[in-house]
Amino acid sequence: MGRFGQPNDLDSTLLWLCNPDSRFVTGIVVAVDGGFLAYSGV
Repeated sequence: MGRFGQPNDLDSTLLWLCNPDSRFVTGIVVAVDGGFLAYSGV
């Protein structure tokens, strides 16, 4: 937090979504934003 995100900040989330461990996920919005939504009041 407190910095702009980098493309590699998405790596672990994307790997999880492509992994069989996420096979039960059928629809979700994953906010990979470094906490921006939590602090912006959106």
